[in-house]
Formats: sequence, structure tokens, C-alpha cells
Amino acid sequence: MELAMVLVIVGLLLGGLLIPLSSQQDLQSRQATEKSLIDIREALIGFAVINGRLPCPAQANIAYTSTNAGIEATTGSGTNLTCACAATSSPGAAQIGTTPCSISAATDTVGGVLPWASLGLLETDAWGNRYTYHVSSFFARGIGQPYTAIFGCSVTTGTANAAFALCTPGGVTILTASGGTPLASQVPAAVVSHGKNGLGAYTPQGSKKTAGTGDEAENSNGDATFVSNTFIDDQLVWIPPGILMNRMIGAAKLP
Repeated sequence: MELAMVLVIVGLLLGGLLIPLSSQQDLQSRQATEKSLIDIREALIGFAVINGRLPCPAQANIAYTSTNAGIEATTGSGTNLTCACAATSSPGAAQIGTTPCSISAATDTVGGVLPWASLGLLETDAWGNRYTYHVSSFFARGIGQPYTAIFGCSVTTGTANAAFALCTPGGVTILTASGGTPLASQVPAAVVSHGKNGLGAYTPQGSKKTAGTGDEAENSNGDATFVSNTFIDDQLVWIPPGILMNRMIGAAKLP
């Protein structure tokens, strides 16, 4: 009887310790992913400073053992370079595939996963899932292509050192909730970690997990609108246009 009581007490103590330990592990994973997202933003801006453009996404539905895994998917070269995209999944937004993007407006975008190999970064977040990456097409194309006059941006000729102009608007929008108010608009690019539940994320094997609902669905439906709030476990980072332009000016890439 005494032994049984001791075992019950020990079991209760262990059970009480496991819950805080699990919470600590979740917190550490979120903090590690938050740091990785900051590093990713810096790497994307650094890529733009060096190459005059942001990278195209990598193909999401191929395994990490594939030749092109983690490599930005492009077609053409030099002035004719553009992201390699499949059919449009929604107005103005396409997904990385095998055919050239049809870029008709400055707000057209393309999505896939972060090109980790091209950037020299880790493939996955702290939960082992790939990062979703969406970029405005005019920021990820070859240097020297003409611009489209839109939203007050009247530059119609290409520049020698950048794929975009100071006034080129991004096509990505960050909302407070699905259908809510914008946190940021005309953003050049955004990166998403789908958190502990991984809903809507791609795995290193190239398979897509079950899509989320509500606000989480907005972060994995392939369009250029994302949600950032504390009610979902998704974590986001995006490139503010002002910071990107400032870095490009400092590197003599713009104006």
C-alpha cells in the first residue's frame, strides 16, 4: 500500500513537470524560428543588394534529395530572367512550377517555398517544415526590363543596377486577420513559418500538410495576402519597402 501511494505521488509530480517542460520547448522553438525569420529577411535583402533583385521562390513539391531542391526557380537569363511559374492560382498570383510567369502588372506575385540553398540558409523552421515564400514579380526579374506605370510610379524604362525602381509597388499584403485591416501593404515579399501545427506547410519530402482554417488558411492558399496575429501559431516576416529601398540606395543600386 505504501509503495502504491509513493508511485501515485511520483506520477503526479512527473505529470506536473511534463506540462511546463513542453511549454518551455514550444517557447524555445518559437524563439528559434523568430530568430531564423529575422536572418531570412536579412539574407533576402542582402541577395537584393548583391544581385539587384529579390530571389524567386523554390519549388515546394519536390523532395530535399532532388537536384533543384532549395534553388530559386528561374527561366531565362540576364535581362530576360523571370521566375518559372505554373498556372495562376488566383488573380495576379502564381505558384512556382515549370513554365515562365506571365507578368502583366507590377503587382503580380509568385509563391513557393524559401530558396534556402540559394540563400545559404536552413531548409526548415524549428518544427521541421519549409518556409512559405511569396515575392512580387517585378522585384524578382532580370535587371533592365521596363516598368509598368502604376500607383503613381511613372518610370517606364529599366535601370542598370536593379530590377525595380524606388516607386515600384509590391503586391503582397499583410492583414491583422482574414478580411481584416492591413498591417502592411504593397510589400515586396513575405515569409511564413506555419508553426507547431504546420497546417498548410510543405515538408522536406515535398508533401503539403493539411491546410488550416480561418486566419491560418490565408497563409497557405497560394495568394498574396497573409495574416499576422497572436491567435494563430504561424510566424511571419516581411520586407518593408522603405528598408529595402534604403539598403539599395546605400549600395548604389538605386536610384
